Amino acid sequence: MKAVIQRVRRARVTVGEEIVGEIGHGLCVLVGVERGDEPTDAQELARKLVNLRIFEDEAGKMNLSVKDVGGSLLLVSQFTLLGDTRRGHRPGFSQAMEPEGAARLFEECVAAVGAQGVPVATGRFRAEMLVSLENDGPVTILVDTRARAGSS
Repeated sequence: MKAVIQRVRRARVTVGEEIVGEIGHGLCVLVGVERGDEPTDAQELARKLVNLRIFEDEAGKMNLSVKDVGGSLLLVSQFTLLGDTRRGHRPGFSQAMEPEGAARLFEECVAAVGAQGVPVATGRFRAEMLVSLENDGPVTILVDTRARAGSS
């Protein structure tokens, strides 16, 4: 799974005129599910999101997690993160998991975040969404669950 994590002051997802997900202080996370991803990837991403230390402590160092600061997560499914632009100018999406499997793993990640005691909101899977946010810092981090420590 791939994720773009943004530390935010607030974030919101709307579908049409309806607000489907909204948070205050926390993380807005765009999540792409790749062919071959498994439940372990969803669990690993959830652990990373809850424990990633990208909030400042009293000394101004990024040393606190979203859980430490009492923040929330807004998770938004985003298959376009898997767009391959190596050839030409039109991205290919052959590495994106088929929608049913992707929805299952996305929901497993959402549940795993919630199980760790962090409030979580979401967008709407396969909907045309408008995502608005106020990036705090700005701080933006990329995570790929397949890029394990020590691997090349």
